[in-house]
Amino acid sequence: MDEIAVEEMSFEQAMAELERVLGLLERGDAPLEDSIGLYERGAALKKRCETKLREAEEKVAAITLDGAGAPAGTTAVDGL
Repeated sequence: MDEIAVEEMSFEQAMAELERVLGLLERGDAPLEDSIGLYERGAALKKRCETKLREAEEKVAAITLDGAGAPAGTTAVDGL
């Protein structure tokens, strides 16, 4: 996978890269210095996934329902 900046990754890209990094760490084939770098990248990827999930949850929570319970629009959410 190309080295995309973690901050620019979609949730799906970050999750796929995190799975790849975890696989490398689990196999234990990388030298110690490489493992440390992989661990740091994995931590950043985990944080990115958590951020993207939180953003999605906030968007879903902002959906307003009409009297019948059908989606009727959205309400403003700070920061989105």
